[in-house]
Amino acid sequence: MNDLNPVVSASLSSSLDSFQMSPAALIALNAILAFMMFGVSLGLRTADFRRVLSRPVAPVTGLVAQFLLLPAITCLATWALDISPGLALGMILVSCCPGGTFSNVMTWIGRANVATSVSMTAISSLAAVVMTPFNFALYGSLNPHTREALQAIALPAENMVLMVVLVLALPMALGMLIGARFPRFAEGSERYFRTASLLVFLLFVVLSFSKHWQTAVQIAGSVLVLVIAHNALAFLIGDLASRATGLPQGDRRAVTMEVGIQNSGLALAILFTFYPGAGEMLVIAGFWGVWHLVSGLCLAGYWNFSQRKSIAPLASPAAGVSKSQ
Repeated sequence: MNDLNPVVSASLSSSLDSFQMSPAALIALNAILAFMMFGVSLGLRTADFRRVLSRPVAPVTGLVAQFLLLPAITCLATWALDISPGLALGMILVSCCPGGTFSNVMTWIGRANVATSVSMTAISSLAAVVMTPFNFALYGSLNPHTREALQAIALPAENMVLMVVLVLALPMALGMLIGARFPRFAEGSERYFRTASLLVFLLFVVLSFSKHWQTAVQIAGSVLVLVIAHNALAFLIGDLASRATGLPQGDRRAVTMEVGIQNSGLALAILFTFYPGAGEMLVIAGFWGVWHLVSGLCLAGYWNFSQRKSIAPLASPAAGVSKSQ
């Protein structure tokens, strides 16, 4: 796997500048994330969180899988496969990030427990203030292949708290408040907010990558395989952890989606702000940001289809009797 390094480095050295994200683009991305969280939160009530907190098995399972199992297994996998330091550090950084807000939309599409998903996103995002820099420093130093390449990343806690408040906490509180005050508006517009926010984000991704299509094609062969495999591993860890704790299907799917949909936008923000010269890490985080939407939508769509299919046969006999009578 270490042979990938010269190929990727050569491609990056000539075209890495095209992947730089401007401050305006980062602001636009954060605004889209906030818009999505607002739409997801319209249907939430405080009673949903009280039910989750009264049975904290799902959030605890998700946090263990998110901040312990995924980073540790990623570190071991990059070590065992002898993945080049830059790519390995990118994978480790992504694994140390909290769940992304897109997991809430994917959980809703997949007919799973949205309250559990949103509460896990909020808790993991707050925990990330400490856990993301700590885990990255720990697992980056434990892997002998990445130890020398690792540099200290100064991650001001106040900046992270501000990001969480503006992108997650404030839109969530506003969405719940409007949903409680204007339930008819929330009921009628919730699905449109969810759909519109997801489409706007997808349009943002398409427009961003359309400008860098040639660069993406040059490095896709050596990076995309790693990203797909890593993302599949994250989904698997979430599923196995939730099965091990005996969670019901709705919570199990929420945990699986939360661990599989990483906040790669946070990883990119960290890199562009504190580690702008880490080319291979930037590419890993960038490809993650696109691929986990594809894989998450596919998984959520499969869950939705399978649940619809399981409900359909229950209605068929009754319909048949009615027709015969």
